[in-house]
Amino acid sequence: MGQHSRRTTPRRRFLAPTLFTALSALTVAAVVTGMHSLSPSEATAASSPTRTSPAATAPASPSATAAPTTSAAPAAPASTSPLAEPTPSSTPTPTADTPTPTPTPTPTPTATATKAPGTRTVNLGTTAAAPATSESSTVGALFSGSVAAGNHFCTASVVHSATGNLLLTAAHCLTSTDGVVFVPGYRNGTAPYGTWQVTAIHTTTDWSQKGDVDEDFAILETAPSNGRKVEDVVGANRLGTDESFGATVRLYGYPADSESPSLCTNASDKQSTYQRVIDCPSYPAGTSGGPWIDTATGDVVGAIGGYQQGGDTDDVSYSAYFDHTIATLYSQAEAAASAS
Repeated sequence: MGQHSRRTTPRRRFLAPTLFTALSALTVAAVVTGMHSLSPSEATAASSPTRTSPAATAPASPSATAAPTTSAAPAAPASTSPLAEPTPSSTPTPTADTPTPTPTPTPTPTATATKAPGTRTVNLGTTAAAPATSESSTVGALFSGSVAAGNHFCTASVVHSATGNLLLTAAHCLTSTDGVVFVPGYRNGTAPYGTWQVTAIHTTTDWSQKGDVDEDFAILETAPSNGRKVEDVVGANRLGTDESFGATVRLYGYPADSESPSLCTNASDKQSTYQRVIDCPSYPAGTSGGPWIDTATGDVVGAIGGYQQGGDTDDVSYSAYFDHTIATLYSQAEAAASAS
């Protein structure tokens, strides 16, 4: 995996229109110049390129509308009886023994802060060791040679298929299957579910010929282990395509200097037309190929890689966007696995 990088959003400025006020329609026109206002909608992210839109300009408050005038009721005719009694008051007069009630203060509403439209809030997720669950068991480390501490180099995950033997990883992780094995659920030098030999690598033509970072994903085939297919043992994640850039995902990966997988949950974002980005600390070399699993659908919608081979600082990760391109690659890999 490459290293991760930090970028900041340039300050944007907006000019408020100059106001012209006509003071006299017949003689003199005085021009009143408005102010050039800066809208500092610069949100400097703790890591990735931040895409912010200017805060919406609050519309001017409309003039208060005068309350409708109510015609006064006609005066009642004067009483013709000189003995007319006064109308008794409906409000009782408090006595010394009657306490005067204290008026209840009217609560003052608390203003709620609103987020400017289009502004990306950067809240780094928390990265910790992934718990052993049915989902984390579908994620494993790729080893070159023996399954031993410090010998793994990338991350992969089982993707659902009719053949039951396919994995998803980053295309930049490997160019040869020689001696490469997949160990799902790997922890502390142990292979709790067994090991599977990688037998084939499927990448797009644009990746293999041009190294196109927008197609930095690969589908791997594996051979049965003790007569069992990997998906039959640990399950698999469905491939999700054309899903929202703003999805909240669980990000898995095996750091090269760790013997257990890391997990971080956070909202992803759009880095470019064909790249996702996420802020999650401590995803260094070795985490490339780790799956991005949508918390709402359970689909895998990315794999650490793409831009800067996954990023050039440990706190920001990227993935090529999953659309029809990976869907086509997946179909080709499934057909090849069925024929083998």
